[in-house]
This record gives sequence, C-alpha cells and structure tokens, in this order.
Amino acid sequence: MTDDIAFWFSYLTNGKHLTWYASFQFTIFAALAGGTLAVVFGLIGATLKNSRFFPLRLIGTIYSSIVRGVPDVLFFLFFPLAFEQAVEWLVATQVCSPEAIAAQSSVWPPCKEANWFLGTTEYLLLASVSLGLVYGAFATNVIHGAMRAVPQGQLEAARAYGMSSTQVLWRVHIRQMWVYALPGLSNVWMLIVKATSLLSLLQIADIVLWADRLGAPNFLPAVGLVHEDWRWRYYLLLFVFYILVTLVSEKVFNAIMRRAGRGILSEAR
Repeated sequence: MTDDIAFWFSYLTNGKHLTWYASFQFTIFAALAGGTLAVVFGLIGATLKNSRFFPLRLIGTIYSSIVRGVPDVLFFLFFPLAFEQAVEWLVATQVCSPEAIAAQSSVWPPCKEANWFLGTTEYLLLASVSLGLVYGAFATNVIHGAMRAVPQGQLEAARAYGMSSTQVLWRVHIRQMWVYALPGLSNVWMLIVKATSLLSLLQIADIVLWADRLGAPNFLPAVGLVHEDWRWRYYLLLFVFYILVTLVSEKVFNAIMRRAGRGILSEAR
C-alpha cells in the first residue's frame, strides 16, 4: 500500500505531469482573453450595424455574416499564419537588401533577417485574437439584437427628461442592453471555452496535447512498459475539467445577470 502511494505520487509529480498542470494556464488565458476580445469586437460590430451611415452598417453586417460562416478551425489556422507573414513582409521591406533576397533559397520569408520566430507567448496571443474575431461575430449579432430589444418608449422617455444622445446611449440603452444580451453572451462564452481545445493546432503544448502524450503507451528503457494506452483516463480528466468550468461559468453569469437586472423592469429579465 505504501509502495503504491509512493509510486503514484512520484508518477503524478514527475516533470511531464508538472508541465501538464502548468499548461492549464494557457487554456484559461486563451478563454479569458478571447472572451474579452469577443465582447469588444461584438460591441464594435453591433455599433457598426446600428450606424446610420451605410458603409459602416455594411462593414458590420459583412463581419457578422461572413466570419460566422467560416469554420473555426480554418480561421484559427488562417489568421495567425496571415498575420505572421504580413509582419514578415513589412519587416522585409525595411531590412532585406537585394543581395539578401537573391541569396534566399526558399520562397518565404524574402530574406532570413525578416524571419519572425514565434514562441508560445506569441502564438497564445494570436490564438486569443483569433477567438475574439470569430466569436466577436456571434457576439455582434447577440448585442445587436439586445440593443433592438430595449423598449423604444424608455429611450423616448429619457430624451423627454432632457438627456443628451450620449446619456441616453450609455445610461439607458447600453445599460438595459446587457440584460437582454447576457444569456446569448453566456452561450458565446461556452463556445469559446470549447474552442480552446484547438490551441494545439498552433504548436501550443496545451492540456489536450499533453493528455494525448501522457496517455499514449509509455516505454522506458530502464523499466520497460510503464503503462499501456491510458489516453481515455487523461481525456476523462479533461471532461471533468471542462464540466467544472461550465458549472463555474453558469454561476458567474447568474451573478452578473442578477446584478445587471437591478432596477430593470422584470419583463426585461
């Protein structure tokens, strides 16, 4: 019994498992940063869709319509690569001499001085922006619909009390919009949490990638077969993790809903 406990303690605290535990921070950071950016892009997109100027309204409509239709995986791979190559192209215009370009054997980058080496931090930031752009399109529709759901009579009453357009927008329209938008935004948040399982596509050693590596059959020359295929056990732990995140998220959104609904008519909640 003591030997078993010592073995499992030693096994679960070896270097690879400690790295796996540390990789949970990548998933949490990508979800929080992506969710924040999704709300920011959603507010911008909804404002554009509500604009009186047709070109701005068209930009908002195109953003929410087209980005929502692009598969998450495709956008997740396309945006970081396009951004990386765009930066390298801009750098190349400044640092690459004609001789360096002529000496470059590969097609890309134009010269080796323009090559941008991305690490985990850079890929994590690009992944967060990708999540924000993709799910910001969903948030745009949610916020746009919520803004239209605010009763016009309340806006007219605010104007009748002498409020300026800015005061009506921020103190009445945006204030009440959150009550209608939060249920839809909670769905967008859960989609973002699920999409964090794609981080390994950007060479980020995230929790899914480590679970796959640790669960695969493990052979060591010194001891032979340490364990057989245990992937389902590690995946089961990931299931538990995401279920816990879901439960915590629901409680947080319920608390935010109660706070946002204070002073709002009951039929709006």
